[in-house]
Amino acid sequence: MLSRIAAVLAVLLATYIYRSGHIVKHHIITLPDLPPAYFSGGNYTDHCTLITDPNPTDTISTCEDIAFWDHLDAEGTLARRLVLLGCDPNRKAWNTVMGPLRDPAPRAYFWLFDTDTQALQPVRLEGYPAQHDFHPLGLEAEPSRAGNPSALFIVNHAREQTTIEQLVLDPARPGIATYVRTLTSPAFVSPNAIALTSSTSFYVSNDHLMTRRLPSPLGKVLPVIESVGGLPLGWLAHVSVAPDGTFTHRVVARGIPFPNGVALSPGGNHVALASTTLGQVLFYDRDPATDDLTFSHGVRVPFLPDNLYYAEDGALVVTGHPHFPALVQVAANATGAFAPSWAVVLRPISDTMRVASEGDFAKRAYDLRAPLSASAIVPASLTHEVETLFQSDGSVFGSSSTTLVDSRTGIMYMSGLYERGMLVCRP
Repeated sequence: MLSRIAAVLAVLLATYIYRSGHIVKHHIITLPDLPPAYFSGGNYTDHCTLITDPNPTDTISTCEDIAFWDHLDAEGTLARRLVLLGCDPNRKAWNTVMGPLRDPAPRAYFWLFDTDTQALQPVRLEGYPAQHDFHPLGLEAEPSRAGNPSALFIVNHAREQTTIEQLVLDPARPGIATYVRTLTSPAFVSPNAIALTSSTSFYVSNDHLMTRRLPSPLGKVLPVIESVGGLPLGWLAHVSVAPDGTFTHRVVARGIPFPNGVALSPGGNHVALASTTLGQVLFYDRDPATDDLTFSHGVRVPFLPDNLYYAEDGALVVTGHPHFPALVQVAANATGAFAPSWAVVLRPISDTMRVASEGDFAKRAYDLRAPLSASAIVPASLTHEVETLFQSDGSVFGSSSTTLVDSRTGIMYMSGLYERGMLVCRP
């Protein structure tokens, strides 16, 4: 039976590779000719700084996801902006997406970075169950309004199953995240990223149907086939949590190869979702009254997209991995291995501009300031301008997974899946 399943999956994989040769060529076979580092806001040696743990423990590393925690005044104006960092130095021993599943015991760390004072502060999980693992992946906090507490949700890849942790952040005690409850469900097969729709509801991506948690050898083979083969087995769900802790889980988009980062537009009318294997960002129109989604279009990017961030001005920041084998080598501690980094900004193109030149629009050159232009890998989008924000061959900063941009200052904050520290670049 297993041999038959393997044969069927092999055919599916071969078919997908035949149909999507650009993905194999640019992200699996060809190592892109990236510079040591490029930042669109200026020379990286002068404009970029690596924020690291002030203590020798080096706990600010392998921070897969970072998120802004905004403090608003009574009028809704941004008064203070902090960055939350979920950092798991043990990721090379426990990674339920890429493997291995060797040692789930060491807990991850949670940090807070003040963008104004540049101060770092560890965040303690108050009331968190003593025997409960902590391996954060996607996370998001709602803004604090007029000093009121904020809801915080974190995807936790614990040893027995992946859960979603519900916590509370209080501006009066910023160094403490108070535990509320752990959300568990058979529907949480492989949760990855979160986008809040309220203080008690969110979208959550499910990146795989076949996971590393399957018994050997299935757990080592099937997720790789699902990933590399681009099998459309993932989905996006919406979760609403009631005051008593019960919750509804409803699939709102399905049939997606490796759905990863997800983001809600500032106005709440659109949702962006990264399809890592496809090398695309998928855009959906959202009904705010029901949270239902309608697929709109996709935009190809020159790497395998990981996490997404919507800036206040509507620009979407996309971060990802230009060369998958290099990322695997870094995860395996291969000597001298570097995993490249790349982040781009997607800005909507007006209908007038698109219609006026639609004939040759997709063939035009774009992103020409970057050392390696995105137009060398993927054609121009009909709906969005694509511009490189940062790229590196991995020697300066590697394995980029999340990028935030403060639209007030233009400052960029980047984390890396297997990288040390958080990169901060100022224009």
